[in-house]
Amino acid sequence: MIIIENNYDCFVALWRQLERTRQLLGMQYRRFCIRRVLVSWFGSEATDDMIWEVCFRTMVDDRQYYGLDELPAPALHPRVCREFLRALVAVRLGIGMRKVDLEALDRAYSEVFPYSTPINVNKKKREPP
Repeated sequence: MIIIENNYDCFVALWRQLERTRQLLGMQYRRFCIRRVLVSWFGSEATDDMIWEVCFRTMVDDRQYYGLDELPAPALHPRVCREFLRALVAVRLGIGMRKVDLEALDRAYSEVFPYSTPINVNKKKREPP
């Protein structure tokens, strides 16, 4: 059972659990999608209403993800998985999407996947003149 909190330690655990779940579902020849992830993490607590709410809130580049849409690998395409985890935390805690600590979520991603695609590819650090 995964305990969801809005803090850095929980986000590190969620990123690691998401990667383990992706590998496990791949070994079982099952689709790595929001519905399967939620059912494997929460069992009978993952009701259709909960899955729908998480899917409804998971939106990237004006594209909404549905329960059986394949999620990309977190190390290669992290933005979709970040929005999925953000929506999951918001739904489980009953808070708005803007209340989820994105800075902690992004730092946790950088720790779990240190050599993978950065989340904010378009953001460049400005060097002083």
